[in-house]
Amino acid sequence: MATKNLSPALPAHASSPPYPMAKPGYGKRSTPDQAPRQAEDFALLPERERYIASFVDRLPEGAAMTVKTLAQQLPRYGQQAVGTALTALSVAGHLRRVRRPAGEGDQVRWVFRTFWSRTARDNEWWAAFIATEDSKGAVVRDCAPAPLPHAPAPAPARLPADVVKPPALQPTAAPDDSPSPAYLALAQLGCSDARLALSADDCTALEGLAAEWLARGASAEYLTHALTAGLPAAVDVPRGFVRRRLRDKMPPRLPTAAPAGTPVRHTMVECTTCGVPGRPEALPDGLCRACRPTLATAAERVTDSTVARDVHALVDQLRVLTRTP
Repeated sequence: MATKNLSPALPAHASSPPYPMAKPGYGKRSTPDQAPRQAEDFALLPERERYIASFVDRLPEGAAMTVKTLAQQLPRYGQQAVGTALTALSVAGHLRRVRRPAGEGDQVRWVFRTFWSRTARDNEWWAAFIATEDSKGAVVRDCAPAPLPHAPAPAPARLPADVVKPPALQPTAAPDDSPSPAYLALAQLGCSDARLALSADDCTALEGLAAEWLARGASAEYLTHALTAGLPAAVDVPRGFVRRRLRDKMPPRLPTAAPAGTPVRHTMVECTTCGVPGRPEALPDGLCRACRPTLATAAERVTDSTVARDVHALVDQLRVLTRTP
């Protein structure tokens, strides 16, 4: 009796899900005049930074560039490692985080972008590039589709003459006890990251500071990003931690009017580590003054250890010379 071939067919390869994209106006933006992609790109960087830089370089325009999103797509490294690598890439001249006002009138909000350059750039190049971005337009206007024309409303039906129409009931005004946008943004922090879960009393106490952010043009999404970016491994007192960040990262007020001939900066660089905004010349290497001492201290430790090794080598050579007849 012939035996049928019961070997199953090879399973089809599962396609990987697409990379998450940011909202329109946010995410990755590539800078112009970059060198062609080569196998030797990022060869001088350490292994971790080279791996993450190669991954970011191949992301499409508008891809989400938050530390949390990148860490979810990079199984080799967690959020802390990704954040440290992005800081190193900023110092190396490959990226800058910026924010710009978007919209017009009373609907102005802040959008944040990550400009990426495969070719390493110095601080002067980045300052000139951001100044060029300012000259392209004072305010970025969101591109929204035009509303569809509404169909004309049907004419009301006529009642017979002997039918009396009942009087329309006047709706009673409902009490306005809905929470404010600032309160909602604080209440939803725990949904974005459980380490910042706030109670109702915490949200009420911090509502004034969050409302000031929104009054200065920040959106609820930007407020959430600024409060949840670069969190430590554990947050013991979320209320105090959020209050400190609301005060330290308060965005600047948008200028309503400027004297004639005074240049107004609308694009501001963010510190790659903590997100504090500032002028390009105030954030060399994309880092603020508070975040630079950490790198400077590490560099000093390396320099000191190198000098110590050189001194010991010199002493050994002198000892050999003294014993030589």
